[in-house]
Amino acid sequence: MFERLGERLDGVLGRFRQRGVLTPEMLEEGLREVRRALLEADVNFQVARDFLSRVEVRARGQDVLGSVSPGQQIVKIVHDELADLLGSETPELARSTVPPTTVMLVGLQGSGKTTSAAKLARRIQREGGRPWLVAADPYRPAARDQLAVLASQLDVPVVGAEGESAERGSGAGALVRLAREAVERGRREGASHVILDMAGRLQVDRELMDELREVREAVDPDEVLLVADAMTGQEAVRIAEGFHETVGLTGVVLTKMDGDARGGAALSIYGVLGIPVKFVGTGERLENLTLFDPERMAGRILQMGDVVGLVERAQQAVDEETARRLEDKVLGAGEFDLEDFLQALTQVQRMGPLEGLLKMIPGVKPKMLDDVEVDPRRVRHMEAIVLSMTLQERRRPNILNGSRRARIARGSGRPVHEVNRLIKQFGEMKKMMKQMGRLGALAKKGGRLPGLPPGMFAR
Repeated sequence: MFERLGERLDGVLGRFRQRGVLTPEMLEEGLREVRRALLEADVNFQVARDFLSRVEVRARGQDVLGSVSPGQQIVKIVHDELADLLGSETPELARSTVPPTTVMLVGLQGSGKTTSAAKLARRIQREGGRPWLVAADPYRPAARDQLAVLASQLDVPVVGAEGESAERGSGAGALVRLAREAVERGRREGASHVILDMAGRLQVDRELMDELREVREAVDPDEVLLVADAMTGQEAVRIAEGFHETVGLTGVVLTKMDGDARGGAALSIYGVLGIPVKFVGTGERLENLTLFDPERMAGRILQMGDVVGLVERAQQAVDEETARRLEDKVLGAGEFDLEDFLQALTQVQRMGPLEGLLKMIPGVKPKMLDDVEVDPRRVRHMEAIVLSMTLQERRRPNILNGSRRARIARGSGRPVHEVNRLIKQFGEMKKMMKQMGRLGALAKKGGRLPGLPPGMFAR
């Protein structure tokens, strides 16, 4: 999402880094470029102006202009100010002292409320909670059905199923009764969270706001989160203003952050309204809802990578038992076969697109990936090739002669040269695994390699 802005800022800050001495004129010229980059990213004009004023005040201090490495100082100042612009600290989801915690999701139609409700429920599940979903959108066709389908994937209860609304009547009064009953049922039956998927409109109107205000007054939710499409840019800020004036937002969920949005909404909402962005949607899967961390996001904008985010993705996607078994194989005898290779591929796929993972590694910039073949289909092709093998062939790749490889190519729908390339790459990987296995065995025996400290490979 922030690629274009990141490239522009990296270019400007790169020129700062190359300077042994920084003059006021150089600083002024660089800040003009930063200002242009922010405005092109659709950042609110006042927010951009205030941001640059703070950077300039700090940068004109003697500690920067007289510094041995002024460029690094400027980068740090821009990073710190970006983090403050996005929100001073990582906002957690509020928790009620007496369960359930009530979360009210509001927003326009098409912003992704229903999917975000299911994603939030999935996140709460992973943290050990028992979420309930409430279908409180009687206007959009199939809204209840969509929520029910998503909830079935999570095995989460849904209140407000088809037929219940007829018993309560229609209009704002019916929504108020539905919300109250859902919270009461959740309290009686041990729900940790009740997530209300509220109705939306194609645009903000008085009828919608009156309904939302009545529901808020009735259930007094712990969180009122606006679900906004990040690709709407400054329009998302204006939408947030309208909802905030009426229902009092406590946070924002930005969806479609994996698209080609310019990033203006994420950089402007907190600066204009003081409302923190709490979560961002980074994909279509129910696991793709990430807690918004201003400092880490500032680092990603400045193309510094996000190691913590990469580790979190791995923790969510990788099965611990499988990972432990693979580790024991590698650090033990080093007998790594194609069955293990297939499982490793599956784990990597769960973490998301490879290109996105590579960009989270510090030092890897988008331009570096221009000449790199990062085709998600290639991983699926490799998976198809391995699945076309018999169990014996996966466990004993050395028996894969020409006729077997031709059969595997036909079964997977891939050319023979791709089968040969995969087997060659696996052979190279297996050699590396054996070397790692020898290091692991050496560490277990208490030995060490020349020049390396004792216990370096201790587990």
